[in-house]
Amino acid sequence: MKTKFTILGCGTSLGTPRIDDYWGNCNRKIKKNKRTRCSAIIQKGKNSILIDTSPDIRQQMIRNKIKNISSVLYTHEHSDQTNGIFELRPYAFSRKTKKVKWWKKTKRINVYGNFDTIRLLKKRFDYCFKQMSAYPAIVKGNIIKKSFSLGKNKEKINFKTLQLNHGAVKITAYIFNKTAYLSDCNDHSIIKKNELKNLDNLIIDCLSKSGNRAHFGLNDCLYINKILKPKKMILTNLLYELDYENLKKILPNNIVPAYDGLEIIL
Repeated sequence: MKTKFTILGCGTSLGTPRIDDYWGNCNRKIKKNKRTRCSAIIQKGKNSILIDTSPDIRQQMIRNKIKNISSVLYTHEHSDQTNGIFELRPYAFSRKTKKVKWWKKTKRINVYGNFDTIRLLKKRFDYCFKQMSAYPAIVKGNIIKKSFSLGKNKEKINFKTLQLNHGAVKITAYIFNKTAYLSDCNDHSIIKKNELKNLDNLIIDCLSKSGNRAHFGLNDCLYINKILKPKKMILTNLLYELDYENLKKILPNNIVPAYDGLEIIL
């Protein structure tokens, strides 16, 4: 059974264009420059594993016609990765029957993240994790493990995780099917991680040309590509400084800029 990985959003916390219609260096006529905030999904049969719930998750799910969610993996606690958690409600309600009202038939969705991520999610979005008046809980928090699997039988997907630096916080990198997802990161120790060497796909943070204390930049990614040698490197979390077509002209053959809706068969 094939596994499909889709980048739902590849923009920074501001997106492209910004809320004030600022496009920076990006050509507004190029569709692939329109970037919603970072999230992704892994699909194998009916097993649909969402990575992060960006503020744009509603339009991302509608655009990609995603009808169900099995579970959610969080990379970290920042708002551009988590603020869409409230939008998961219909996926919890979708188990309803005609004879039973939805608030009596809600089944909580398992969400996973490191300790700080789950702790802060429960604090900020307590109404999603526990019953509030007539509103049922829609998610259940789980602390991520170094290795785990989600799904059953032929639909099962095996994961390994790494805890990496993203400025002042730790992010969880997810490794599965010879693919790794590092949407927000500036941890140069990854070049020493055997788990990240010779992958089929390395989806990696590339905020801008120079990067900063919390994000890799283009030069960082080019260096990492030489050391880790993935078959394909996909640049995500792209700022409006980086135009899609201009990036394609200067990148090596195995490196491509992400765009919303990019699909990979694993």
